[in-house]
Amino acid sequence: TGMSLSAFNAWVLLKGLETLPVRMRAQSANALRLARWLEGRPEVARVHFPGLESHPQHALAQRQQSLPGAIVSFALAGEGDEQLRARAFGLINRVKLMSITANLGDTRTTITHPASTTHGRLTPEARARAGIGEGLIRVAVGLESPEALIADLEAALAH
Repeated sequence: TGMSLSAFNAWVLLKGLETLPVRMRAQSANALRLARWLEGRPEVARVHFPGLESHPQHALAQRQQSLPGAIVSFALAGEGDEQLRARAFGLINRVKLMSITANLGDTRTTITHPASTTHGRLTPEARARAGIGEGLIRVAVGLESPEALIADLEAALAH
């Protein structure tokens, strides 16, 4: 009468839950460090991360969440959808440490282009209403050193 986990998969899930609080604290701290670095980059128009004081809902996030999370989105600076999409794809293709995938919640950092992946089936108008432009990039921050992630993005942005 429905789906159920195998005993092994249930055991693996329970083992992962044992370290979830520790991993989330580390990933949230890494995400905050990365978001603060991105805010200072001239190639970046805007950073979306509720742990930043500049985020419009920072105070609400502080009241409702014990951690800001591990997802950082940023919009590249520039004009024109085609140009922004090409720049976003170029950056994503140049990173070495981050995996190009729409997966979330991994211990390794992933990077994706929401307009062509997770939100690709929406109309351009619906994406625009949701704030998902062609220059938006989403990073699900993992457990790597934030300095390594910054170096990876810095090299990709330099081209």
